[in-house]
Amino acid sequence: MYRVTIINDDVETVIHSEVNTKDSPTLSDGTIKQAINKIDTFSFTILPNNPGYELIRPLRTLIKVLNTKTGKIEFEGRVLFPKESMDSDGLFGKSFVCESELGYLNDSCQRHGEYHDISVREFLEIIIENHNKDVAGDPIDKTFVVGEVTVSTSTGRLYRYLGYEPTFDTIKDKLIDRLGGELRIRKENGIRYLDYVESFGEVKNTEIRLAKNLISIEKEVDATEVITRLVPLGTQIESEDEGATDASPARLTIEEVNDGKDYLVDEETEKAIGTIIVRSHVWDDITLPENLKARGEEYLRENNRAKIKHEVSFLDLSLIGLDPDSIDLGNWYPVINPVMNIDEVLRVVEKTIDIVNPENGNISVGDLFKTMSEYQSDVNKSTQKVVELESIIGKQRQTIRVLREELKQVDQAVESINKAIDDMDIDALNEAIDTLEQAIQN
Repeated sequence: MYRVTIINDDVETVIHSEVNTKDSPTLSDGTIKQAINKIDTFSFTILPNNPGYELIRPLRTLIKVLNTKTGKIEFEGRVLFPKESMDSDGLFGKSFVCESELGYLNDSCQRHGEYHDISVREFLEIIIENHNKDVAGDPIDKTFVVGEVTVSTSTGRLYRYLGYEPTFDTIKDKLIDRLGGELRIRKENGIRYLDYVESFGEVKNTEIRLAKNLISIEKEVDATEVITRLVPLGTQIESEDEGATDASPARLTIEEVNDGKDYLVDEETEKAIGTIIVRSHVWDDITLPENLKARGEEYLRENNRAKIKHEVSFLDLSLIGLDPDSIDLGNWYPVINPVMNIDEVLRVVEKTIDIVNPENGNISVGDLFKTMSEYQSDVNKSTQKVVELESIIGKQRQTIRVLREELKQVDQAVESINKAIDDMDIDALNEAIDTLEQAIQN
């Protein structure tokens, strides 16, 4: 299902084949980790009998993982560093960690600049132009072209400084952390585009459901960004003290339109968590206190939430045609577990792919945002349903055992077909095809 290829000076070598025969190169293990707005990684172990064992050079060797079932490239990047090992049986091997092409943005740094009245796209183009200048002439093409940009500000304009930080850190600090949005690499006609969009992905109908394909689920609640009182800050204002050298300039506040208080209170959240947490937020483009207060109130409504993330292990039933879609990063899927009071359409924000055992999937779904009172209500509901857990889990385990056996039968049948083809044994080939058809029908 997965083909892994390394590239040295445009020469390609397959180190893991989707065809399972005795002469096909294989990796003993391989794991891809994908995440939104992070540099993807691919870790694998290669043994001395593999044709690529002596060909891998850190930082120079490129690597690509192709899903031959879907035609999608799941990983593309470079090898970072090796680790050699010998196990208790005296077996030698090398393990490598690779990073995706987004990591090329760590090979350059920005240059100092001050930019006024500039659009998000124009600012990103300046950042990428600086990057491309730094990596020009590298034998590996690390350049980008700014592609689709849909992220903007309330005014459509920015006021930003650039320092000498690495390019990836600059994009994260100056754009993503302040405006939101997501990065995506897209290849068209040999051109590597860097898109900066509000979000990517689609809503799918394939369910991740208890007693169907859900193996395990772990719920994590992150309330570290929840606040109860917000101090909204607007544009910088001139200091009356001409000799002031304070590095933090005075800013517009809401005191004159908020009964003398410079903060807003989220009373519902403060009551739910039983404590006071104060934070500030800056809007450089707001010059009127009444507009600043309105924006602060909107910020509390829309952003003051606990992040709820679910770690999910599941069985990929699309491999045997029982589900129409595979589970992909960025897409939304119904996640259903009545015992934990989970019945939400959630987004895949992280995904782990095992290229050796592809039926075993692992994802993080979220971030689902809920008010603290909503979260407390969910806790109460889930507690009432715990008594149902034992019977449902028993049924689930039995279903998953059957599905695992079906996947194993399909793999064995495919292996028999490949062997019959290698041996040019027509009778064995027909028998293996019949076995495969029966396994799929079951």
